[in-house]
Amino acid sequence: MKTRRTKVLHEVCGRPLAYYPVKRALEAAADPVVVVVGHQSEDVQEALTAHLPGAPLRFVIQKEQLGTAHAVLSARAALRGFDGPVLILSGDAPLLTTDTLRAVIEKRGRAALAFATMMLENPTGYGRVVHAPHGGPALVVEEKDATPEERSIKEVNAGLYCADAAFLWKTLARVGAKNVQREFYLTDLVALAAEGPGAVAARVAPFEAVGVNDQEELSLAVRAMTRHISQALMRVGVTIEDPERFDCDEGVEVGPDTVIEPCVRLRGKTRIGTGCRIGQGSILKDMEVADGVVVNPYCVFESSSIASGAVVGPFSRLRPGAEVGEGVHLGNFVELKKTRMGKGSKANHLAYLGDATIGAGVNVGCGTITCNYDGEKKHPTVIGDGAFIGSDAILVAPITIGGGAYVAAGSTLTDDVPPGALALGRSRQVNKEGWAAARKTEKTARGKPPDGPRRGGRRETA
Repeated sequence: MKTRRTKVLHEVCGRPLAYYPVKRALEAAADPVVVVVGHQSEDVQEALTAHLPGAPLRFVIQKEQLGTAHAVLSARAALRGFDGPVLILSGDAPLLTTDTLRAVIEKRGRAALAFATMMLENPTGYGRVVHAPHGGPALVVEEKDATPEERSIKEVNAGLYCADAAFLWKTLARVGAKNVQREFYLTDLVALAAEGPGAVAARVAPFEAVGVNDQEELSLAVRAMTRHISQALMRVGVTIEDPERFDCDEGVEVGPDTVIEPCVRLRGKTRIGTGCRIGQGSILKDMEVADGVVVNPYCVFESSSIASGAVVGPFSRLRPGAEVGEGVHLGNFVELKKTRMGKGSKANHLAYLGDATIGAGVNVGCGTITCNYDGEKKHPTVIGDGAFIGSDAILVAPITIGGGAYVAAGSTLTDDVPPGALALGRSRQVNKEGWAAARKTEKTARGKPPDGPRRGGRRETA
């Protein structure tokens, strides 16, 4: 991947690559799931545990990477006493479905081994499946060990196996490393099974089983997964205006009759209700959005909630902890951080409201800010129901504005305002008649053009 992160931690739709095969195995009733890790093992374990809390996961370390058969052998101790079928998946195949896993399990029947295959027009890099004269799979030949005739085969190994436990452990002991790479190949199980108890092949769709081996394949996997997610959403009544310009993480929920405009990204644990509209270019992460909410274009929201009937944006930002009440209107370039806006309140233009509790029916004028940080601590602002905050007000916290109070435009307030009062916190206006003409006369007398450039780096003052 040409990066510092191990491959299986690169993300597809908000989850690490390894999450998907583990999750699908759990959905197929695998218990326990043993994850064989090597490079950056602690990081992989931490990521999977965080994304799959409470899952029956066991982790084992493959200290030396001696091949796929050796990796499976590393899991033997973790499966001691287990005598059922063992499902073996690759950690870099995110597009496998639970139905495909179940199909491979069922295909095994009484055979010792079932493995998945796929047909590729360009099979370069994959092990070729060679069939016996009677038609059954006889062996899998890795490309570096294959003859020119074998390399022309288009049926390839998909890296998914279901094996009888007793057969698996007994047979893996017979796998050798007589190949070009001097590795212990798991694919040798096919030939060893064909000698006795039998192996069967289960054909799967290529797009499901193709692994991720570089950044280009990662991007293709992201688009394929996003397409799968968008199709699932559309099937339950969500309108996605342009699925090719839509990004969505695994696990996001959207209700029917919601319209999603182009270039929207839904991330994390976002939940969106019914009858909403999410405007173009908006990004929502870990959001709770109720029914009937309108998000106008180019908003950025994180770890907050929006109640029903609210209208937010365009170009609004909700930082963690914001609570937007029912019917609230937030307009362009309004930012909330850890602030609760009560029912029907409005802040339609250019405002910053942080660490604030704002009641119902409050009007917050253009340019209003809460000065919540003194350089060491954050302080609260409380605004009561029905208050009116004039434009360009500066509210220096901690401060309480009583219900029904008015704050005059351009005020800087440092003291509480009683309910129903009018607060003015600005300097008295002074008009100096004839000042502009006098300034021009003074400059002319000093030999300077009235509006000429400054000289010698000095700033003219009056």
